[in-house]
Amino acid sequence: MTTETPIGPILSALADDTRWQILTSLGEQPASASALARVFPVSRQAITKHLDVLKAAGLVESRTEGRELVFHALGGQLSRLAEELERVGRLWDQRLDRIRRQAERSSSPSRR
Repeated sequence: MTTETPIGPILSALADDTRWQILTSLGEQPASASALARVFPVSRQAITKHLDVLKAAGLVESRTEGRELVFHALGGQLSRLAEELERVGRLWDQRLDRIRRQAERSSSPSRR
């Protein structure tokens, strides 16, 4: 991950089901907080708070379009997160492979 946005706030933002659904919705089509409040079973104020968290994590941005503030999903942070999780996964695979090889060597008949 870059030093710009630590991984913790991104994972925290994505851990909430409502925020994940909002982000998914914005990935399909940009929307205002009012439009999102009509779709989700929470208040406009709650939507605004969720959007603030997503914005702070670098997952959405807002633009003024006419009289509305419209939110758009940003894929960059998700791509960086996916790369970081892939890197961590490869490290764990390597560690588990070393443990497996050690266990096989320890249990082989020539070691008894």
